[in-house]
Amino acid sequence: MRRLRWRITALFALTSAVGMGIMAVFAVRSDDARWREQLDRSMNVDTSWAIGLLETEEDDRLNTGVLVDAMGTACPPLTVFSLPPGKQKVSDLVIEHTPRRPCLSVPAAEVRAAAAAAVFDDKLATSDRVTTDGEPVRVFAMPFYHPDAVEDDPPQGAIVTMAAVSDQLADHRRLVWLVSGGCLVLVGVSAVVGHVLSGRAVRPALSVLGQQEAFLADAAHDLRTPTASLRTLAETALRGETDSTDVLRRTLRLAEGMGGLVDGLLTRARLMSGAATLAREPLRLDQLVEAVVADAPVEGHRVTVRTEESVVNADPDLVRRAVANLLGNALAHGHLPGVPADVRISVGRDGSVTVDDAGPGLPPEVAGALFERFRSGSGSTGLGLSIASWVAHAHGGTLTADRGDRGGASFVLRLPSSG
Repeated sequence: MRRLRWRITALFALTSAVGMGIMAVFAVRSDDARWREQLDRSMNVDTSWAIGLLETEEDDRLNTGVLVDAMGTACPPLTVFSLPPGKQKVSDLVIEHTPRRPCLSVPAAEVRAAAAAAVFDDKLATSDRVTTDGEPVRVFAMPFYHPDAVEDDPPQGAIVTMAAVSDQLADHRRLVWLVSGGCLVLVGVSAVVGHVLSGRAVRPALSVLGQQEAFLADAAHDLRTPTASLRTLAETALRGETDSTDVLRRTLRLAEGMGGLVDGLLTRARLMSGAATLAREPLRLDQLVEAVVADAPVEGHRVTVRTEESVVNADPDLVRRAVANLLGNALAHGHLPGVPADVRISVGRDGSVTVDDAGPGLPPEVAGALFERFRSGSGSTGLGLSIASWVAHAHGGTLTADRGDRGGASFVLRLPSSG
């Protein structure tokens, strides 16, 4: 009987050891893939932002001036390559910009190879390399396209960046030692190993919850204005101050707009997760701006619109929300208390929308972080401007703010023109 008990104990210990071994291998591989995925996602966001700052001149030359002025390219180091039309060789890649004193540096041949992989394979390219100082880095290359490119056109070039991974590798090695020690003591330390692994497993869930919270905040912000307009219409109808048919017509238009707004928010969520692309289509920007002004609650304020015929290739719902946010910001903050707002909106043939107010102007303390979420100098959440900035850069355009001719704030949204 004692021998049988020892055999059962040995079998249990062997089974536990095998299970712990499988768990250890899975944990090591999962962590190795996790930190690379998180680092690639972070570099993807930074590189996408940088691509939004690139400009293509009328003669198809690439202009990196805005990128250099806005972000600086030394840390993280950003190298911009372009591929002349009709060229198919790695040696044909042209360096449009490279930082003079990068904080990280790998051999130029490896940077060019990363750019070639992104351009010729038409997809993201990642690799692990070592700098000239012997420091391990993650190299990331993203292709970009001509503003007028169609679906089958090859990339116009690529941006290559890199990030140091010494800390991540040190964390990963510590995990390997921890799990290996757990395997040696088998079941005795399984609770400790499970605690460590559960902590690592919760982090992605917390990240997802944070994204959901941000999405709900954005949705509530964008739905606030049309909801207030519906309430105003209902109160007007109850007082009998307007024709009921007109109220129903405007209510229906607002309801349709809110439906489109919800669809646009869901589209943005899919875009941020990488599950969808922008619904680009030829769009009369001047007509869209006039429609936004017509639907906006501008009672008691003065809004002047001056437009030129302008056609852009963009997502109508997202652009409509960006313009509405800029107008709402001007109506809310572009005037002194008790004084009606005087807002001027102009649309240029080049795909630009300028929203200018006669208010007190931009506070100096928030000028540098004006387009960040939850940053505002007036007590608001700041979501409206951050959403407008996100829409601009998602389309390869820009959103800038400056002091207007009348002393107030002047916001300029520029989208790539189709004309």
